[in-house]
Amino acid sequence: MVLKRAASAALFFECRGHLAQVKRLFAYMLMIIALGVAWLFWLGWFSARPPLMTDPATLSGDGATLNYCELPVLDGSGMRAADIAKGNTPGCGYNHFPLPILAACTEPLPPEADDIRGLWLGVSGGHVGHVERVEQCGSRVVVTSAGLIHDFGPNSTGGLNTNDTEGSVLFTLGGEEHCMRTSASMIWEDKILNFYVFGWGPRVVRRFRDGDELIWEYADSSVTRMERLCTLPEENKGPKPRGRRFELF
Repeated sequence: MVLKRAASAALFFECRGHLAQVKRLFAYMLMIIALGVAWLFWLGWFSARPPLMTDPATLSGDGATLNYCELPVLDGSGMRAADIAKGNTPGCGYNHFPLPILAACTEPLPPEADDIRGLWLGVSGGHVGHVERVEQCGSRVVVTSAGLIHDFGPNSTGGLNTNDTEGSVLFTLGGEEHCMRTSASMIWEDKILNFYVFGWGPRVVRRFRDGDELIWEYADSSVTRMERLCTLPEENKGPKPRGRRFELF
């Protein structure tokens, strides 16, 4: 009987020891997850903003004055994509629709690319009313819309991937707007322009032509069909504020 009690007590304390180890391991895992979330939040909303590389004259110019049905001829007679400074979003968004980044570029498109240049309006699907401008020259693609400038490809001032912000302001701190940092690649695959997070992450956006329409598949699982515009609508000359905009201090 004494031996049985001793064995039971030993088993009890052994189980308690294992349970304590499991609790410590669980606590360590929770701490690692919390630190990872905190790091990602800092990276997205508090890390240094990308340096503004867009030509000041391009940003200050008025892109609403152009006829976007008159596209540049890509015959190689002018500048190459790699000769032009990279474009990116100023702060959390431009205050008026800027001039095209690649206006002086005439480098022909590569064989794997489709020509989706122009000004497009969402007419059905997830984002009706969405307006965007797509520029292409050589292997470079620039998408300008809703206050944002996403520029991927060879350039004279930065890396290949887009390097800017998402534009939706989550909060303001001391009067300064904070929106999430973003980076992505734009890769042509079978005439479809695919966006990959950081260049190596998951595919989040696709653009491709269907006849005379441009199809835009976005990260929110929406599919928008867009038709070509020649001039920028009045209501799209300045972007609408986006985001929750919580005021902190």
